[in-house]
Amino acid sequence: MTDPQAESQKTVLLAAPRGYCAGVDRAVETVERALEKYGAPVYVRKEIVHNRYVVDTLAERGAIFVDETTEVPEGAHLVFSAHGVSPAVHQEARQLSLHTLDATCPLVTKVHNEVKRFAKAGYQILLIGHEGHEEVEGTAGEAPDVVHLVDGVEGVEKLNFADDEKLIWLSQTTLSVDETMQIVQLLKQKFPHLQDPPSDDICYATQNRQVAVKAIAEKCQLVIVVGSQNSSNSKRLVEVALQAGANASYLVDYASQVKPEWLDGVTTVGVTSGASVPEILVRDVLELLASHGYTSVEEVTTAAEKLVFSLPRELRPADRAQR
Repeated sequence: MTDPQAESQKTVLLAAPRGYCAGVDRAVETVERALEKYGAPVYVRKEIVHNRYVVDTLAERGAIFVDETTEVPEGAHLVFSAHGVSPAVHQEARQLSLHTLDATCPLVTKVHNEVKRFAKAGYQILLIGHEGHEEVEGTAGEAPDVVHLVDGVEGVEKLNFADDEKLIWLSQTTLSVDETMQIVQLLKQKFPHLQDPPSDDICYATQNRQVAVKAIAEKCQLVIVVGSQNSSNSKRLVEVALQAGANASYLVDYASQVKPEWLDGVTTVGVTSGASVPEILVRDVLELLASHGYTSVEEVTTAAEKLVFSLPRELRPADRAQR
């Protein structure tokens, strides 16, 4: 028999901010507007953002996702994903006479520009990030001869530079803030002359979502993060939740992936979502939790986000594009 008192104590702490950031919003709208303006198919290189639901929904509307630019028919419309691409990919697109729409997040573009600037100034660039991630591949591709990927502690150990070598660190935008600074500390112990970038590369949204999950995690036995397995910022939220005191934390694409046994003995569940996750998926998780007695939902807000990025010029309304 269910204990009425235990049921009444079941609570959800809902982190805010969560979900879509300005860069993801812009990227998804870029594909939607391109389909409206040019008609299907519109090709997209890689996943526009790392979220299964978003990719499947856009595919239903006529977006065709490809791994390589060379898979796109000559003269077609191609959208570059929010994670950015290297100059070599832009060159491939030109050779195929593709009509490109660049949905790269402006904060990723900022890091690309830093790589170009510091490479030109004679620096060796230590790029903190995860090997194989699209953003890292695009960023490193700006100056492959001088960019050295630092993927975790092992990445630090592999590096060797002379004392007079000009060194600067940059980072993938979607990393854990704490983990990145730990790597920076190790790098500075090994290379005391290592310089800091002019500003932190980790994006405001990544940072805000990690701060928000820290605020709820210590009060929760379980934190559910809505997001895809290939989403770097979503996976970091799971790690941050565990480090901040949650007994358990799981990453799910959909509410149907939440296992009832996770809720055994749990009175307080934390819920958040990665920066590429639409709110409808969070609402589905809240409905599922409500069906298990978690009807009290308290939103915990740690920051307000008002940043908006303009669409690529080709897709802006004519009156705005002329201003």
